[in-house]
Amino acid sequence: MNTAAEASANTTSAAGTLQVPEWSEALSLNLPALDETHQEFVQLLGRAVQADDAQLLAVWSEVVAHTQAHFEMENRAFEATRFPPGGCHLREHTEILAVMREGLRRGGNGDLALVRQLASELGTWFEQHAQSMDAAFALYAHWVGYDFSSGAVAHPDRIPPAPEPTACDASAAPAAAGSVS
Repeated sequence: MNTAAEASANTTSAAGTLQVPEWSEALSLNLPALDETHQEFVQLLGRAVQADDAQLLAVWSEVVAHTQAHFEMENRAFEATRFPPGGCHLREHTEILAVMREGLRRGGNGDLALVRQLASELGTWFEQHAQSMDAAFALYAHWVGYDFSSGAVAHPDRIPPAPEPTACDASAAPAAAGSVS
């Protein structure tokens, strides 16, 4: 079975040789909604790596918007199913989006080599993310019977109870926690 890295092509830019992400069956999670979104993501990353300078920021902006919608879809599923490691997965989504938005900002200031490098490196990150964090969620989603189209859960009895809030949870903190006396 090919890994995504083995299936990737290379392109040369002013920044050097960049990996062009490509979809492979090794990335399939057997969840059509996620697999389709992941295929689109990989295609967009590939377009960004190969885009000429005149098109790069427009394509990167598409990548960022697609990724935000993609992560929001996954985050809704984590919440609906109370996916136990969902908080960790959500934090990674938040961090990746912040890096992507920073790339968009810096690209807008002329650093197109950075944007191109981010697109290439995100392909490597995505392979690891899909085959670890997303694969774990896919197994869990199958087990609880989560339907991405409706948000319904076929086996709600398999979902763990909601945890009790702790002092570390933002929702449990007193409203005046940020004020200093």
